[in-house]
Amino acid sequence: MSHTRFGFGIALVAASVALMGCQAAPEKTEPTESAGCVRMVTNSGGLEDRSFNQSSWEGLQQAESELGVEAEAIVSTGETDLAPNVEQAVASGCGLVVTVGWELADPTLEQAGANPGTAFAIVDETIEAENVKPVVFDTAQASYLAGYLAAGVTKTGVVATFGGGNQPPVTLFMDGFVDGVAKYNEVHGTSVRALGWSKETQDGAFTGDFEDVNKGKTLTDGFIDQGADVILPVAGQVGEGAAAAAVERGGVSVIWVDSDGYETLSASFRPVILTSVLKNTQDAMVQIVDEVQQGAFTNEPYVGTLENGGVEIAPYHDLATLVSPELDGEIEGLRQAIISGEIVVESPSAP
Repeated sequence: MSHTRFGFGIALVAASVALMGCQAAPEKTEPTESAGCVRMVTNSGGLEDRSFNQSSWEGLQQAESELGVEAEAIVSTGETDLAPNVEQAVASGCGLVVTVGWELADPTLEQAGANPGTAFAIVDETIEAENVKPVVFDTAQASYLAGYLAAGVTKTGVVATFGGGNQPPVTLFMDGFVDGVAKYNEVHGTSVRALGWSKETQDGAFTGDFEDVNKGKTLTDGFIDQGADVILPVAGQVGEGAAAAAVERGGVSVIWVDSDGYETLSASFRPVILTSVLKNTQDAMVQIVDEVQQGAFTNEPYVGTLENGGVEIAPYHDLATLVSPELDGEIEGLRQAIISGEIVVESPSAP
């Protein structure tokens, strides 16, 4: 396809990146980089992680189609790739560089400081710099709905969650999930237990990485042995191990995260996917590219919420029969209460 160039009029620092609110407003400078292209750098999960790398790339492909920007991805395979890949993305001369994941925070900040004529966006991490736009999601809001759902469909009275690592973008899901379970217990006078996470101590079950599927299966088998029949893995590809355990053991369902697992995972997992806690990263990417195109790019964070459609829960697909109309109605009521501010889902990891 042919690609068009687009205008690039952002306010940039003249020499180095300043923390927001700490120094005077940056001078406006003419752009020094080509704005006709964008480069994305993945974390070690790769492009097809069924998670935020994949959805971010899909958003840039959408921007490529709709806005004419040329998009390319640079795939990281390990920790040692991260800094060189961000440097390579900047060296391409593109006016926008997108990095994905907390692991890329330091290399992004370093390159942003050295290259004030380039705009950066980082997904799932907050960096305070004049030419870096954080793209974050208040997933606790949607996870709250998922926790309420899990408590409403469990037959054993036990549900569970685990993470890949104890990091704010992970534990934010877990906080919302256990709060949603607690809300169900409050409303219905039940005592559904949530294994794998304590909001009070901010500690719980973690596999230690986001790639080893076997670790996810082992941890999930342990939860099932303790009676859990709904599992929320917040661990990227590791979550596929939870889905495999659910299929193998039977009578267990999984709540996926980031993307709709029913659509992105192997079709063999569809019978166990109850719902997914969604991050609408695609729309955020298109919006940011459009802002660059319009000369309106700023470092103001994009925060996805239920209200702006940045987070949501997916359809129940094949397991819709588990969700009574009454339960579905209660979840819709909670959604509206969160949007209106009547219910505030709190977390120390909230963006």
